[in-house]
Amino acid sequence: MRTIDLSPLYRSAIGFDRLANMIESAGNKGNNQGYPPYNIEQFSEDEYRITLAVAGFAESELEITSHQNTLLVKGIKENDGQSSSKYLYQGIAERGFERKYQLADYVTVQAADLNNGLLHIDLKREVPEAMKPRSITIGKTFAN
Repeated sequence: MRTIDLSPLYRSAIGFDRLANMIESAGNKGNNQGYPPYNIEQFSEDEYRITLAVAGFAESELEITSHQNTLLVKGIKENDGQSSSKYLYQGIAERGFERKYQLADYVTVQAADLNNGLLHIDLKREVPEAMKPRSITIGKTFAN
């Protein structure tokens, strides 16, 4: 019997039970699957950070968009392939990219910072009070 390793599917969903959503989006394959490399850190139950290695990109060449439950990070190289240099070996990628992350409900972008070639995107889950579980005392009547 062959087992299927789903761990690669967990890399781009933040803040919720990821299995169902990642299976749904598993067919969404990009041509830059491993570029740029990134980390996802969890600081607390509700605070996260995505760090992308974007060496060679200026702030003006990076675009971060959050819409509904999707975070989209784009890198647009202005001289995409138009360099006049003749490389003997080119190991530094000079191409644009697009990375999508599925976010849980109530996860919002708090800040973004570019420092030493690393793009840090801080996220926080803020569940409204009305959506949080509440304790009900037995024998007490509540007015709606």
